[in-house]
Amino acid sequence: MAKKEEVISMIDALSEFKDLKSIDRGTLISVLEESFRNVIAKLFGTDENYDVIVNPDKGDFEIWRNRTVVEDGQVTNSSMEVSLSEARKIDAEAQVGEDVTDEVNFASFGRRAILNLRQTLASKVLELQKDTLYNTYKEKIGQIVYGEVYQIWAKEVLLIDDEGNELLLPKNEQIPEDYYRKGDNVRAVVARVDNRNNNPKIIVSRTSPLFLQRLFELEVPEIQEGIITIKKIARIPGKRAKVSVESRDERIDPVGACVGVKGARIHGIVRELHNENIDVINYTENVSLYITRALSPAKISSIRLNEENHKAEVFMKPEEVSLAIGIGGMNIKLASMLTEYQIDVYRDIQEDDEDIYLDEFSDEIEGWVIESLKSIGCATAKAVLNTPKEILVEKADLEENTVDEVISILKSEFEG
Repeated sequence: MAKKEEVISMIDALSEFKDLKSIDRGTLISVLEESFRNVIAKLFGTDENYDVIVNPDKGDFEIWRNRTVVEDGQVTNSSMEVSLSEARKIDAEAQVGEDVTDEVNFASFGRRAILNLRQTLASKVLELQKDTLYNTYKEKIGQIVYGEVYQIWAKEVLLIDDEGNELLLPKNEQIPEDYYRKGDNVRAVVARVDNRNNNPKIIVSRTSPLFLQRLFELEVPEIQEGIITIKKIARIPGKRAKVSVESRDERIDPVGACVGVKGARIHGIVRELHNENIDVINYTENVSLYITRALSPAKISSIRLNEENHKAEVFMKPEEVSLAIGIGGMNIKLASMLTEYQIDVYRDIQEDDEDIYLDEFSDEIEGWVIESLKSIGCATAKAVLNTPKEILVEKADLEENTVDEVISILKSEFEG
């Protein structure tokens, strides 16, 4: 016989399962019934003549046993048969050959049966919880979720959602300026759900372009309604982003709608992203115009496109080059990401016939050096000579003696 405390423990376990909101009622009942049946089958070799009724809302259950009535002294299997005299204690009108049903006290099965049940239930419910968690968050991939900071580690932050589920925010998915303290509430987008060995891991991100897109959808009603579409996002998290938008209604300015009156709509997004600078531009299928807008605030003189290789040579006045490239090359990098064109910026020297393109010096200057200089907008000899040497060293990532050699070669061309 099971001890009283063991029976109470078993009932407490069942009471816990009724509070599992993540598992639907029908599935929970099936799991509980199956667990009872597994234990009964192990004890008696079969569970076919048992009816299990589970009420997870109350945390209780009933087990009913069906046995065939046989003559006294003819019982060969007490689990399947019952003597006539015993049957009439259950049903006074019982007859040989009929079935009688009586309720069974599960505790009477013994301590081992109770422990077996607890282990079976725990295992099945844990498996169900994992399956439910995986399926729930798999459907949430790309959506914003909220979590409270629970644990902070060097390589990741552990968040807990409203239902107590664990979310992982890896270091590479955090904005560089993010700083967390336990108890902070954090917004992020579900990036992926790993499920190795049926052990779901929910990975969330604040650096994904999709996170920025979802923030726009929250702040701009026209995007939610489908009037404005976000065509493309290029982002360097925590630093700068470019977003191209298009309106289905000619009466609505998509850029103005996204920015809001006095920047009201975009300010909330900027604050969430730790003052990330966000440029919103009008999308167009005119590639030249699209590149021109993407390189804003720089003004372009002309563009030469190679659509087959997705390359663009952009020419502009010398004073515009630094704007086009941006601090640390950020502006041109984002413009290239946004337009999906490799953009090379050149100083427009049409008004200066005495200047010479660096490509003309390929027999004296190595090709990779020329390309490094061109990448920072120095496509001509005078552009290089008019740029301070320390900038050439830093921006083009060249050795000082290499820069000195290049300057010497270019100067000799004009002095000669």
